[in-house]
Amino acid sequence: MAKQKTQKPDNFKHNEKPSFSNAQKSDDFRHFIRIANTDLDGNKSLERSLTKIKGIGFQYSHAICSLLKLDGMQKTGYMGESDIKKIEEFLKNPLKYNIPTWMLNRRNDAETGLDGHLLTSDLDFVQSNDIKMMKKIKSYKGIRHIKGQPVRGQRTKSHFRKNKGKGMGVKKNAPVAKKSPAAKSDKK
Repeated sequence: MAKQKTQKPDNFKHNEKPSFSNAQKSDDFRHFIRIANTDLDGNKSLERSLTKIKGIGFQYSHAICSLLKLDGMQKTGYMGESDIKKIEEFLKNPLKYNIPTWMLNRRNDAETGLDGHLLTSDLDFVQSNDIKMMKKIKSYKGIRHIKGQPVRGQRTKSHFRKNKGKGMGVKKNAPVAKKSPAAKSDKK
């Protein structure tokens, strides 16, 4: 049986893809765009290049593009200044744009109790402070960090050698200098 093609009615409207607010010409192409102190490649799509910012994954970048009504498949180099400012504003306060809280990487902060999303060096700083706090209060995870063991319940029978690559394997002693027969006779 041959498949029949269904024809769409004449008044059928395709979903138009969103695009950048001010369409750029090929003359205005920029190879690098700076967002959140990170240089983004202008030749890659917007969704792909946003993932180069530490703290933004593919799902989060897709959410940014869809909530700001930007075309995620268009090359980043054609973005206008207004679109860059929209993205930076979004990254500063994502809750203002009704992003679901489960997408945030810092929910119910221990110090403030607020939800937020951290990027770049702030993410590293807060993570190191959290580890220091766990070590200080000697929680189970803190003790595992102190010992250099896996923290999240992985097995340790066959993996997780401590300090991989540092001083492992057969160690050869330094050659001992042999004393000459003349040196032995001097002692007598």
